[in-house]
Amino acid sequence: MAVLVCGGAGYIGSHTVRQLLAAGEQVIIADNLSTGHRAALSPDVKFYACDIRDKDALKKIFAAEKIEAVFHFAAFIEAGESVIKPLKYFNNNVYGMQILLEAMVESGVDKIIFSSSAAVYGEPERIPIDERDATFPVNPYGDSKLIMEMMIRRVNAAHGVKFVSLRYFNASGAIEDGSIGEDHHPETHLIPLILQVPLGKRDHITVFGTDYPTPDGTCIRDYIHVVDLAQAHLCALNYLRNGGSSDFFNLGSGQGFSVREIIDAAEKVTTRKIKTELGDRRPGDPARLIASGAKARKILNWTPRFDDVEKIIATAWNWHSTHPHGYGD
Repeated sequence: MAVLVCGGAGYIGSHTVRQLLAAGEQVIIADNLSTGHRAALSPDVKFYACDIRDKDALKKIFAAEKIEAVFHFAAFIEAGESVIKPLKYFNNNVYGMQILLEAMVESGVDKIIFSSSAAVYGEPERIPIDERDATFPVNPYGDSKLIMEMMIRRVNAAHGVKFVSLRYFNASGAIEDGSIGEDHHPETHLIPLILQVPLGKRDHITVFGTDYPTPDGTCIRDYIHVVDLAQAHLCALNYLRNGGSSDFFNLGSGQGFSVREIIDAAEKVTTRKIKTELGDRRPGDPARLIASGAKARKILNWTPRFDDVEKIIATAWNWHSTHPHGYGD
């Protein structure tokens, strides 16, 4: 049987497809390419141009391909945009999850691995954050992810659809051979934005807030390599196949790096000076976000390989320096 990867042409989705194929899985991709890239996928992988809000299209895929499990990456992800356009996020993310789950139930597909987010926690109660902590999102993006988690939990109870929900912290880096990587339009993630300075695509990087209660005054975040994230999805699939109970898991490194530390590491990797300018704090930016990934390590048998931020940035630099315009090259 095959697995269906919804949003498989996106950043994390395409890296997960690579992991699944390497493990010998039969992979089917469904993506409307609104933010993904067909060039991120091998031409010999079966691809459906499909929006997850199109139930008829999904049911045709389920009927034709004998799908065992679904990986769901097909959500909008920009927290800032979600504040300005909340209905866009509720329509694609929440309604999209509703239609996907309806199609799964009606087609007898009973496993889903969901790409969730640390945004479900909002302002953390403690550091490191673990899965038992309260969930109070501070933006519509986080709201949508939390509602989607509630939906899969209720559908699990009512219809027996087993799930693993993976709450990512800061996805970063690229596959080591540099063949695929991160290409968002517009780009909002810190590491690729920093790397645009040595690439000559921007004059400087703005540091938003230098008066946080952290050692150097800048925000601290938990960076997890995209290949390690992808591997966690394969672990989750095997966990469900082996009868594991539906559950929620953080995916993070358990260590934090400040904005200044990331800039310093990028200068070492690129061997170039990166100009910075200081800006005001952005609303809703917590001082620290660091995950406890102990539960995923123990229960999913997940073993991240990348534990050095310079190595993570080096893989990102390998991609961006050879593809300065992303998949547009």
